[in-house]
Amino acid sequence: MSSKEQVVFGIDVGGTTCKCGLFRMDGELISKNEIPTRKDEGGKYILYDIRDYIDMELSEKGIDKSQVAGIGIGVPGPVTDDGTVNKCINLGWGVFNVSKTLSDITGIPVKVGNDANMAALGEFYDGGAREYSSVVLVTIGTGVGGGVIINGKPVCGYNGAAAELGHLPVVEDETEYCNCGKKGCLEQVASATGIVRAATRMLNATDTPSSLREVPFISAKVIFDEAKAGDSVAISVTEYVCRYLGKGLACAAGMVDPECICIGGGVSAAGEYLINLVEKYYKEYVFHPCKETRIVRAELGNDAGMYGAARLAMTV
Repeated sequence: MSSKEQVVFGIDVGGTTCKCGLFRMDGELISKNEIPTRKDEGGKYILYDIRDYIDMELSEKGIDKSQVAGIGIGVPGPVTDDGTVNKCINLGWGVFNVSKTLSDITGIPVKVGNDANMAALGEFYDGGAREYSSVVLVTIGTGVGGGVIINGKPVCGYNGAAAELGHLPVVEDETEYCNCGKKGCLEQVASATGIVRAATRMLNATDTPSSLREVPFISAKVIFDEAKAGDSVAISVTEYVCRYLGKGLACAAGMVDPECICIGGGVSAAGEYLINLVEKYYKEYVFHPCKETRIVRAELGNDAGMYGAARLAMTV
C-alpha cells in the first residue's frame, strides 16, 4: 500500500477474544486477527495486548504509525462521550478513561464506544442497515444488546447506557432475577439462555408431546428448528419469546422512530421465521406511525463490532 495512505484499526473487545481489524479509510478490510482477552488482575493487560498487536501489524505490513488515523474500540459496558468506561464487569474493569489510556500507550488517537453500539454502527455503514438513515440494532445471543444510530452517529446517553434493550422491564410475570439485579428484563426471555429457560418451563408445565423432550441438549437453535418443523411446544415458545421481542422493539421505536430495525446475534440465524414472528408482534404493540418500519436481519455476524469500531475512528 502507499506510504501516504491512511488506515484505521477497529477493535472489538469480547470476554474471550479481541477481534482486531485493519481498514482503509473507505471501509475496506485489509486484514483481521483475534487475540486472547487476558482478564487476569482486573483486565490490566488488555489494552497493552492491543497495543502490541497494533505494533506487530504495522511492522508486518510496512505501515508507518503516522499513517494510522485512529483506533476505534468497542467494549462490553457503558461508555461516555469522552471514552470513559463505567465498569465492564466481564473484563474486570472499573471506571477509567479507555480512550486516554490506549492513546497514551500507542501514540494514536482513540475513540471508544459500547460494543452493541459499535455493532450497530457496523451494520449501518457496511451491513444489513446500510440503505437506511437510522437504525435500532438488537443483538440476541447469550444476552440481549442494543444500539441506536441516527445520521451516522451512535446514541450513547448521559450515562453511556442508551439502548440497553435487554434491560427493558417488559416481562410482567418473571419471578427470577436478571444478572443486572432486576426482574422482568427482556433479556430474561429473549436471550439464548432465556429462550431455553422458557422452553424448559413450558415442557415442565404440560404433558403435551414434543420433539423437544427427545433432545439431549436443548438450545435456542433447536427450539426454532423444531418450531419450523411444526412442533407445538416449540411454536408456543417462539411465539412467547417473539411477543416480548416485538414489544421491546415497539418501545424502542416509540422513543427513536428509526427507519430500520436490524436483528443480529446468534439467534438471528433463525432467519425469516424469527423476523416474521417479531414483526407480527411489533406491529401489534407499536405506535401507529412506526408500523411500517423495516425489520431486517444483520449481515456482518461477529465482525459487526470490529467494522463499527473502525467507522467510529473514521467518522464520529
